[in-house]
Amino acid sequence: MSWLIVAGFLIFFFGMMLSIGLHEIGHLVPAKIFGVKVTQYMVGFGPTMWSRRRGETEYGVKWIPLGGYIRMVGPLPPRPTDDPNKLRTLSTGPWQGLIESARQASLEEVRPGEEDRVLYRKKWWQKVIIMSGGPAMNFLLAFILFAIVLMGFGIQVAQPVVAEVSKCVITQAERDKGQGCTPSHPQTPAALAGLQANDKIVSLAGTPISTWEDATKVIRTHGAGPVAIVIQRDGKPMTLHTNLIAQDRPSLDDPTKIDKGVGFLGVTPTFVLEKQGPGHVVAVMWDLTKRTAQALGRFPEKLVGVWQAAFGGADRELDSPMSIVGAGRIGGEIAASSAPVENKIVGLIQLLAGVNLAMGMFNLIPLLPLDGGQIAGALWEGLKRGYARVRRRPMPGHVDVAKALPLAYAMAAILLVMGTLLIYADIVNPIRLSG
Repeated sequence: MSWLIVAGFLIFFFGMMLSIGLHEIGHLVPAKIFGVKVTQYMVGFGPTMWSRRRGETEYGVKWIPLGGYIRMVGPLPPRPTDDPNKLRTLSTGPWQGLIESARQASLEEVRPGEEDRVLYRKKWWQKVIIMSGGPAMNFLLAFILFAIVLMGFGIQVAQPVVAEVSKCVITQAERDKGQGCTPSHPQTPAALAGLQANDKIVSLAGTPISTWEDATKVIRTHGAGPVAIVIQRDGKPMTLHTNLIAQDRPSLDDPTKIDKGVGFLGVTPTFVLEKQGPGHVVAVMWDLTKRTAQALGRFPEKLVGVWQAAFGGADRELDSPMSIVGAGRIGGEIAASSAPVENKIVGLIQLLAGVNLAMGMFNLIPLLPLDGGQIAGALWEGLKRGYARVRRRPMPGHVDVAKALPLAYAMAAILLVMGTLLIYADIVNPIRLSG
């Protein structure tokens, strides 16, 4: 099975490299459309593995596959009092020298006649489009990949048809220990009612049921107490009666949380494979986007758990952040599992879709050196110019993103440390799909 693990890792790895390449194309295409000079398009970092020059742009692949970039000329404006075509003496302040060096490097590739091809001189909305192009490509890829799964393969949908009746009531702690029914365990309300496999639930407590979600909501909100269950058995309607009990169950909105004292019946639904429409893809994307945004808000807290798992031997949580190494390892587990081939393909596609969605969201954080930092600067420039236009004041200059370079360097150092921690944790204490 080891070759399957390697195959799954490689499939995910090349899918990830393609995603990174398309992310950079999302920046490259609008940059060229708006006339920005782009000197490099690279997938990866470090020494160059392969490259070829087409026109003014060098396209290539580098040896460290942990990202990518395009090099646009002139992302930073010169000082307002400077001539952009002349060098100046560097200031000697603690950060000023670094900032001025970055300014000069930003303009060193500007040739005579190319002054209007620098990024900082473009209109604010053009800069927003250029910098948003990468994350937008990730969102588009995620949507396409989820659409392939949901519309092409379909998903398992729970039906209000009984697949199995639980014989006894077992607590979550007993269930976690793998304990089965004993004579001391009480029967479930479903068993007491006489429910059987293949019974179709038509209504609960007088509420019509058309989906399993309807049944779950009615059972949970009803709580403990008597309930009438109308079913169809072998095509014939029947009414059964039982008393629901209260139990602590995993939340439907967040499985990591527990809902206290919700109603419990004790049946497992039947699942059927159904292909979904575009509307369902949009709904899934919206739901996952909200969940990803919430997860990013808890990112520092989750990193503490990663540190404890890496250096303290703590258990690694399933929703823990992971690096491309960890995600590739998950891809290997999916490929090596005993699931049917079709399920493995679906699993790998969903994994790549989820990573693209997370990549797009992470890059929108409004801090340099992420795309969101440049977007925030361009939006601030547009706001200032719009205000000046309304108040009939002189048009302000371009927003000087260079002033935020100290923060950008600090963020880059944090991202480097964070990436190293995640890779180390994914090697010594990885997330595992199976125990």
